[in-house]
Amino acid sequence: MLVVHLLYRFDIGGLETVVVNLINRLPADEFSHVVISLTECSNFKERIKDSTVAVYQLEKKEGKDIAVWWRLWKLLKKINPDILHTCNLSALEGVIPARLAGVPVVIHAEHGRDGYDLDGSNKKYLLLRRLLLPFVDRVVPVSEDLALWLERVVRVPKGKIKKIINSIDSQLPPRSKAQRLPLPDQKFANEDSFIIGTVGRLWPVKDQGNLLKAFAQLKVMAGEGGRRLRLILVGDGPQRAELERLADQLGITKQLWITGWREDVSQLLRGMDVFALPSMAEGTPLTILEAMAAGLPVVATQVGGVAEMVVPGKTGLLVAPQNHQDLALALYSYVNNPDLAPIHGAAGRELFLQKFSLEQMVHQYKILFIGSLQGKID
Repeated sequence: MLVVHLLYRFDIGGLETVVVNLINRLPADEFSHVVISLTECSNFKERIKDSTVAVYQLEKKEGKDIAVWWRLWKLLKKINPDILHTCNLSALEGVIPARLAGVPVVIHAEHGRDGYDLDGSNKKYLLLRRLLLPFVDRVVPVSEDLALWLERVVRVPKGKIKKIINSIDSQLPPRSKAQRLPLPDQKFANEDSFIIGTVGRLWPVKDQGNLLKAFAQLKVMAGEGGRRLRLILVGDGPQRAELERLADQLGITKQLWITGWREDVSQLLRGMDVFALPSMAEGTPLTILEAMAAGLPVVATQVGGVAEMVVPGKTGLLVAPQNHQDLALALYSYVNNPDLAPIHGAAGRELFLQKFSLEQMVHQYKILFIGSLQGKID
């Protein structure tokens, strides 16, 4: 069975990681894969273990680019796949070239909404989904929040929706205060430091600026202890310069480390005390799963599928989005009571092992792909 995965950009990110995990984990004797990026591909494609998997980039121009759909149609005719798997709204228009190219099955996955449509109420995008989703055989939301929105707001028939929660592969042992790994930058922190961290693209919807404001307020709340606080932003992106300016204005530059993209994220996580996610919108963020797997308590905004992952008062705390005061108070709960962090972190790791296994996610996609195609053949 040949599956084509269509994305807007094949670069570092959550949904891209899901696609790579599917390619690497679905049985090779049953599935083959092709990746098509509407815009460009980075060296992220090197995470695909099978070197025979073809990766194409169609170099879509900014804004409307009708020609890209012509190029996609020609490519699909040449590849002749059994299934097209589109990811998020930016790739959904690819269902039309797919149908014209005779692709038997189209499956569309919704991994979350972006800053331009936080609550999914934008009339233009709702109309686009309502026009195109009839050409889709199955729709895969990655959280209950997205599943309910697809059914109630977008008006996708319930029987067409198949929720599959994202997951990650993590065999690492959990961290603990006694075993906290040293950070690669030894000058940034020491054994007495209390380290808060986040991982993600420096992008408006991730709202790292709100975390910087919360950290500045946390310093004040901690009094003399504020000097031992450290904040790590793991990632890079177009907001970096703006975040660096904000940190300077807030007077926290010396206690902030923006690492850029790293290959040692798991090690960095195991060197933290608390993981924070300040996003304005999410699906099922893989970074929270990575933090849970590492044994970290999670302080996150209650958006998208986050509430299905974090149990308040047991594995972490939830706060309202775009509210740095609430975020600072939640983080202070751990700064003021450092013994609480490893307790919540251990509970979070246990929940990860019970509910978010990668094997379960891959198996559900396998059944979905096979069942959808078999239904068309029958």
